[in-house]
Amino acid sequence: MPVIVTFALKGISPYSQSKPHLEEYLPGESHDDYRKRTWRSHLHVDKNGLVIIPPSGIKNMTSEAAKYLNIGIPGRGKATYTKNVEAGVACIKPVELGIKATDVQSETLFLPADGKRGSGKRVWKTYPIIYEWGGDVELIVLDEIVLQTSRATDNPVLQDICEGGGQYKGLGRFRPANNGWYGRFMIENFKVHK
Repeated sequence: MPVIVTFALKGISPYSQSKPHLEEYLPGESHDDYRKRTWRSHLHVDKNGLVIIPPSGIKNMTSEAAKYLNIGIPGRGKATYTKNVEAGVACIKPVELGIKATDVQSETLFLPADGKRGSGKRVWKTYPIIYEWGGDVELIVLDEIVLQTSRATDNPVLQDICEGGGQYKGLGRFRPANNGWYGRFMIENFKVHK
């Protein structure tokens, strides 16, 4: 039987999203006017117009953190929890931030045109930015080995991985995993529901 794990995440640095979109240009619209009109389309939004973190963002952060932290499984030689997290932990519910998309602010930056750091041409880009954010996360744990007690902290190993994800990987655009500083968070009230 799967085990449900819940925790609250609280942002400790700004959060920004960069969802690709295919909004078309209006007749005669300049690139700058298009950018200014469509920047909110970079947000992930639910049917009620509220900003969410997609489940894939939480899942990828968790898997990346497990790989980065490289925590060894006691008694299994050089084996780590990475594969167990990748295959045995799922996130299927979005994290609701409780923020209306219409209330989100923007920032305009002079960034590489192709999105690659250090490349030549730069252009102005506008993205959403949220300074205070947080929400409740629900994970489904299929491989309970990740709930073993950590030797380092006496927490479940998965808790250490999620906390490490908030410190070293982050969420969204310009997160630490991509050499940025947005999307860092801390977790509170980690609970295992058996």
